Amino acid sequence: MEPAAPAARITDPSAFIRANTRLRAVPLVPEIVLHVADEAVPLWSKTEEELGEAGLPPPFWAFAWAGGQALARHVLDTPHLVAGRDVIDLASGSGLVAIAAMKAGAARVRAADIDPFAREAILLNAAANGVVITPLANDLLAATGADVSAEVVLAGDIFYERDTAARALAFLARHHGRGATVLIGDPGRSYLPRERLIALAEFHVPVTRDLEDAEIKHTRVWALA
Repeated sequence: MEPAAPAARITDPSAFIRANTRLRAVPLVPEIVLHVADEAVPLWSKTEEELGEAGLPPPFWAFAWAGGQALARHVLDTPHLVAGRDVIDLASGSGLVAIAAMKAGAARVRAADIDPFAREAILLNAAANGVVITPLANDLLAATGADVSAEVVLAGDIFYERDTAARALAFLARHHGRGATVLIGDPGRSYLPRERLIALAEFHVPVTRDLEDAEIKHTRVWALA
């Protein structure tokens, strides 16, 4: 019996993203367009199949999540928060918040994400919106990320899992202690540390039912206190 043929490998992540997404305006932030997928599970399965790997992280980069939409909207509406400043977008995903920061006049934006597909999507989305963003591959929540600093740290929808939330809070608190402005967008995830935060703005964000439990998510933007 012939051995099974090895799974096809994705040799061009940029082409894969373009082939499996559509460039569309973000509902709450129509000034920005993103390469987004229609459904999460088929894209997730296709990524695993073509990479020949199981247990890959979900394609967070292929959607405009509620927390990111709210934070991007707030940044565009209050550009003085980032204008002329050095910004890090933590767990950037599609790059939505990073793009908003550049459009709001940030001097430099680095978009951190450990998923190589996310970093490729960030470059594609930045180009589609006429801005330049520097992707960061290193895990900022690990010890190796301790030396990375910025004047503003943005985090959209990162408090969805206990361990990630704890490490994210430690990273954000460390930067806040150094004098950085820390802004968080969140639609009420389970591990949001509300006792450490000050609410700045509220939005009703259109999202897809493929990802959320409702078509509109009540989402807040917070500052770390």
